[in-house]
Amino acid sequence: MMKKLLITLLAMVPVLAFAAGPSIPLDSANNDLSDKESLKRGFKAYINYCLGCHQLQYQRYNRTFADLGISDEEGKAEWMFTGEKVGDHITNTMPAKEAAKWFGAAPPDLTLEARFRSPDWIYTYLNSFYVDEARPFGVNNKVFKDVGMPHVLQNLQGIRTMDENGVLSPAVGGTMTEQEYDQFVRDLTNFLEYVGEPNKLERKELGKWVIGFLFILFILSYFLKKEYWRDVH
Repeated sequence: MMKKLLITLLAMVPVLAFAAGPSIPLDSANNDLSDKESLKRGFKAYINYCLGCHQLQYQRYNRTFADLGISDEEGKAEWMFTGEKVGDHITNTMPAKEAAKWFGAAPPDLTLEARFRSPDWIYTYLNSFYVDEARPFGVNNKVFKDVGMPHVLQNLQGIRTMDENGVLSPAVGGTMTEQEYDQFVRDLTNFLEYVGEPNKLERKELGKWVIGFLFILFILSYFLKKEYWRDVH
């Protein structure tokens, strides 16, 4: 029985490796969730370039405003353009069935995308579009081959090509410099990481106190054990 199980597991390894696809080295996003100005810029980038297709259906406007230090009044004026209430989730009105016909699949919700893919994946993905006339939108992506998404940031970054060795050329024709676009993508990635776990910084800070408490409890328990067992032998 054990032999059959081992053979089955070994037989699954090539299948799983194929399903995972080729491994692409990822660039580091170097996110800083404590940088609220970066998060605000990323939030603005998401609203202007992503919300039309990609929802954040598990994140509310007012939670985002509170975490980023934005008043409800400023949030309604600067980040809400379609009449929602500040307590609403961040959603759009794109019909899923029609979107699946237009793009081949409905655009995914981005609330947990950074936790599912990783911030480094998102950062590298947004930097890896290149011209491919064979694709419906005229672009492909080195990280996500044959992706159905158009390069919505192309006017900012410019156009890139990829040679036969898989090397991407510098972007040309964009309204941003390479450094400006890189910062833009980092801010957007930073915001999407925040959305994936809004209380991440609080959790890490609380974790330090929990570990400290457990360490003190261990010391007290050790001396208590010695006291109980002192007269046993």
